[in-house]
Amino acid sequence: MSGNFKKFLLLWSGELVSSIGGGLTSFGLGVYVFNMTGSAAGMALVTLLGFLPTLVLGVPAGVLADKYDRRLLMMIGDGCSAIGIIYILVAMMTGGASLLEICIGVTISSVFSALLEPSYKATITDILTKDEFSKANGLVSMAGSARYLFSPIIAGFLLSVSDVKLLLIIDICTFFLTVISAAVVRRGTPTNATEEDISFMESMKEGWKIITGNKGVLMLVVVASFITLFMGMFQILAEPFVLSFSDAKTLGVTETICACGMLVTAIYLGIKGIKGRFAMLMSVSLMLAGAFMYGFGMTTNIAILCAFGFLFFASLPIANNCLDYLIRTNIRADAQGRAWGLIGFLSQIGYVIAYAASGVAADAVGAATGRGVGFGSGTVIQVAGVMLVIIAGSILRMRSIRRLEEIGRE
Repeated sequence: MSGNFKKFLLLWSGELVSSIGGGLTSFGLGVYVFNMTGSAAGMALVTLLGFLPTLVLGVPAGVLADKYDRRLLMMIGDGCSAIGIIYILVAMMTGGASLLEICIGVTISSVFSALLEPSYKATITDILTKDEFSKANGLVSMAGSARYLFSPIIAGFLLSVSDVKLLLIIDICTFFLTVISAAVVRRGTPTNATEEDISFMESMKEGWKIITGNKGVLMLVVVASFITLFMGMFQILAEPFVLSFSDAKTLGVTETICACGMLVTAIYLGIKGIKGRFAMLMSVSLMLAGAFMYGFGMTTNIAILCAFGFLFFASLPIANNCLDYLIRTNIRADAQGRAWGLIGFLSQIGYVIAYAASGVAADAVGAATGRGVGFGSGTVIQVAGVMLVIIAGSILRMRSIRRLEEIGRE
């Protein structure tokens, strides 16, 4: 194992801890808001406000990641994002947090978190070789899955003996560990900071030209935006769907079992990686994910539901790994920050639409049929699954995307 891969593992460990802490807060606030409002739209609103600032500010954050020390930006982003969680905790300790106060807190946290993602992705490119990218991507997927694998069952248990304030306190403590790991890696890694006299806007324009100048990358980003739309609907509505016929503890166990699928695949990819046929594997894995989404939304049997959820999450690391590799190997190293900032913004616009519309759609279907928010959530999940299959199938017909793999090997 190379010295640089060890640095990556340290950085990854910090993000793993941060993901678990963030998952505790996300789960706890979701249950808190659902119990307070009884609406899927309320949960979706909190998720939207926790995501939208990171998405919008990810573009300028990507520019900053190419101009300034990426590890320092990660430390600032991780450390200061605790402010929003502290605000919510204080509100709860002084009489109970309203929906407005929760929205303010998650927005504050999201603003600072925007600094993290492009710097983290660009740092991986800084310290690893092409041959190590696939394994690293598998581990990154594993860290992302931690918020679904470990956090729900931990949160569900803690909520049965305490309340959401304990989850927030634990999350706040995890920020210190992630900042420390980034600081240690920073000491042993040359800075990418540049004194090149390029304005902020010129740097953003150059990032845009890099993406639009490569038809394959641009098409992949467009396809990814549709994929995030339908996957976002599933992410938002799975919790109110399960809560409509069970409790928070059952939800926590269900989410953990489902997320084990992501863990199994991520571990395999972290050890073996993917050697080729990235476009084909991405298309097939996403089509399967859509089929499993449909199955998830059509049953209230916990055992069957967990099986479909497990298979859904098992397919995601493969798709994420392939997409990440195809883009990373087709963008030059000194533009990785601004490129990932723009790619993150464009590809995740679908999440914004999903978070804004899915809760409202589920409530509307439930009201129109008279069968409640649970039935409405399940129906929307099934529709989203069918659409994901259709979009994923279109990838294999796009020569420009398949060409990215050929260029990446050069």
